[in-house]
Amino acid sequence: MRIDSDEKYVLDLVSEVLKENYEWQKKFNDLLGDPGKSGRRAKLSVDAYFPENNLIVEYREKQHYQPIAIMDKRMTVSGISRGEQRKIYDLRKEQWARDNNFKLFVITYADLSHKKSGKLIRTEVEDISKLMRLIQQKLGGCY
Repeated sequence: MRIDSDEKYVLDLVSEVLKENYEWQKKFNDLLGDPGKSGRRAKLSVDAYFPENNLIVEYREKQHYQPIAIMDKRMTVSGISRGEQRKIYDLRKEQWARDNNFKLFVITYADLSHKKSGKLIRTEVEDISKLMRLIQQKLGGCY
């Protein structure tokens, strides 16, 4: 994952709002992908884990909601397209978070000002304000 990505930009803003550092691309031992031919299952990562709030934050870009040919054409170890696997893994992460008593906060590209391509426009003051409202709505508390 690139440090200049929209994901990292959003997670850094959430960190600023929560006043808490996070673990980027955090992996947990029992959050696993589908088995490959050898039977091995890779650990799935969550976009960010905020330990003080017991919070997992997932940033979902356009490819999580609609097909993007260049990203979805490759087949996975499960024998399904990357787009289908992404949907399955998103649901798996959500269920895993609930089962393990984590708070989960999903932010989508559509929650913030973006271009038609789905890339964020990045108006920091406006984005922080929107994120503060979303966090208050979804998580409660005073942020």
